[in-house]
Amino acid sequence: MNHKPASVWSPPRVSMRWWPVFLRNLLVWRKLAIPSLIGNIAEPLMWLVAFGYGLGALVGQVQLGDQKIPYILFLASGSVCMSAMNAASFEALYSAFSRMHVQKTWDGIMNAPVRLDDVVMAEMLWAAFKALFTTTAILGVMLALGISHSPKLLVAWPVLLGVGITFSCIALIFNALAKGYDFFTYYFTLFLTPMMFLSGIFFPTTQLPELVRLVAQWLPLTAAVELVRPMFMDEWPTHPLRHGGLLLGYTVGAFWIALALTRKRFKN
Repeated sequence: MNHKPASVWSPPRVSMRWWPVFLRNLLVWRKLAIPSLIGNIAEPLMWLVAFGYGLGALVGQVQLGDQKIPYILFLASGSVCMSAMNAASFEALYSAFSRMHVQKTWDGIMNAPVRLDDVVMAEMLWAAFKALFTTTAILGVMLALGISHSPKLLVAWPVLLGVGITFSCIALIFNALAKGYDFFTYYFTLFLTPMMFLSGIFFPTTQLPELVRLVAQWLPLTAAVELVRPMFMDEWPTHPLRHGGLLLGYTVGAFWIALALTRKRFKN
């Protein structure tokens, strides 16, 4: 009897076999942990110093709702979300593409009893771990500089892991579509860079035109900033369920699409 092949859009079939794949990436990366850390935190710290202290000296304070906060605090709380986004995206694009397409590591792994779904899950969680590793180092520097000493940063830490998961899922969509590394330029230039300037990292979203502000409210990076920034100010987010639900929606939808496109790629 002939059985109809499962659709690429069938629900994810994930088991704990993703863990050895994750562990394999960890063992390989461990040899390059220090250079990787320096590379991942150098750029956000340069943004923080140049804009936070340089521009911040000119701006002074930023009006946020009914209170004013130092610009360095405003920028730091947004840039740590941006760092989570960039670290997860870079890992789920360039590094994952190298393992999938260039080095054929995924093909070798699937010679063992490991499904493609488990490999994609491992890559997603690995990219999120890299994002958490980066943001933890950046948070440590911010604490050392005295930018914020809010105990609520302990809650912001797992939120940043969630941000990494969201953007790793989105990036894996483009990883599945890419024919070469140059393809990722479109993702960074047309999606990530505009989102950096529309999500309230460098200035409040209230400064945007109304139509642009309405669009910005539905961006995943905006939701991340809205969740994390109040915790830097030792406050709780005003609409945590809305912003958390938006990130969850992006995560579930993006992972399903990424998995379907990856299945289609390997089937072809």
